[in-house]
Amino acid sequence: MKRVLMDIGEDLFRLALLEDGEAVEFYVEDKKSESLVGNIYIGRIENVIANLQAAFVDIGIEKKGYLYYGNSRATSDTERSNRPKSGEEIVVQVEKDAIGTKGPVLSRKISLSGKFLVLLPQEEGEIGISRKITQNVERERIHTIIAQILPKECGVIVRTNGAGRSQQEFEKEMSLLLQKWQAVSQAQYRKAPALLWQENIPALKAAKDFYSADVDTVVVNEKETYDLLQATGDFGHVGQPVLELYTQPIPLFANYYAESKLEKALSSRVWLKSGGYLVIEETEACVVIDVNSAKAAGRGDLEKMIYKTNLEAAEEAARQMRLRNLSGIIIIDFIDMIQKEHQEAVTKALVAAVAKDRIKAQVVGMTQLGLMQVTRKKTRPSLLRQITIKCNHCDGSGKVFSRTWIVEKMRRETRSLLAQSHAVEVHADARLLEAYLGEKEHFAKQMQEQYGISIVTVPEKDTPFGWYDIQRVVTHHKQ
Repeated sequence: MKRVLMDIGEDLFRLALLEDGEAVEFYVEDKKSESLVGNIYIGRIENVIANLQAAFVDIGIEKKGYLYYGNSRATSDTERSNRPKSGEEIVVQVEKDAIGTKGPVLSRKISLSGKFLVLLPQEEGEIGISRKITQNVERERIHTIIAQILPKECGVIVRTNGAGRSQQEFEKEMSLLLQKWQAVSQAQYRKAPALLWQENIPALKAAKDFYSADVDTVVVNEKETYDLLQATGDFGHVGQPVLELYTQPIPLFANYYAESKLEKALSSRVWLKSGGYLVIEETEACVVIDVNSAKAAGRGDLEKMIYKTNLEAAEEAARQMRLRNLSGIIIIDFIDMIQKEHQEAVTKALVAAVAKDRIKAQVVGMTQLGLMQVTRKKTRPSLLRQITIKCNHCDGSGKVFSRTWIVEKMRRETRSLLAQSHAVEVHADARLLEAYLGEKEHFAKQMQEQYGISIVTVPEKDTPFGWYDIQRVVTHHKQ
């Protein structure tokens, strides 16, 4: 059974995908800095780097977008004539969010995503079908339907969720996507820089990304978001997920045991059942996963122990890639294996494991140094980057939780104490307490109105960043 949890906090949108009760994916988004992926802008070329076939584009945000405009290095006059010029206004779409000092990655190839289809308005006649739809009969059926309904000037990609869909369903989705493109086309004459289309409303995007027959239930803890999702008409019918509004006093993630799994997903060390463990380190250039034998060492035949540990590590590494949203170049340093058949078996196990991922991942193979190379498509920052910020004390060599993350955690712990007390006392730095109470102390007032509890705040001096203590206030009745 697959269940999607949407936890809507005051400042954070959190999502967990559970498979048979086990968390397999997490996503966290700060409402103050929502993802721009999929948004379409009319931008202005700021400057062109001709030898890189790249340009920096002002799309109206703090960091300039990076646009690579060529498929190969420009060597001919024809290719050079296609270069954008400084001051030129162009329509672009965000492919990747800004990371660190780098601005968002842009593309001139526009695509509009639905549940089953991706419309390519500038790719006339192109029809692509997801490789995960493997049956030839089904692929031919889908191709025949799309060829009949596809507008002449457009192309389309059929997503994995398109398997088994009727012509009527495809026509309905195609009509909605064409309406989106018409809205973008009409808006592109606005003065640059300007946003033409906002793709990423977190709850709607998540529902679309996870929409498929094998997702049974979507649970959301906020009435406004519940109503927004219900209005899409994508829930409750045959073949569609069930939408549930969560109203229990226990926080949503805690009730489904996802909170503790989320905390563990931030640890650099992951233990294996065999006694070995993985060490996961993220760098700017790549992700490194080191496999260690640890407690497994010294148990029976050495080669068999190494082989068993590596097989388990291959499965766990693929799971961690998905859980932490690791992407780009991923290097796995398995324990050295002497027998070639063992190396091949571990590679095969890793290929099978990453095939379960809904994000495209490819096992490139083993290098001469015995390092396994994997690539995974970048869609958004890793889980660690989503909820941590650079530490000012170590100039970025370490990580601390963001204030937004800490505040949301404090508020969840406050709610967890409601059933046991009518008042809580919160100790923390004055600035953290101010953020915790919210603008005009709206959180404290909300708790008072909703649960009849009082929040007493006690400012503390010289405390480490992020430290706090929440205590129940016990009321003693006079005899």
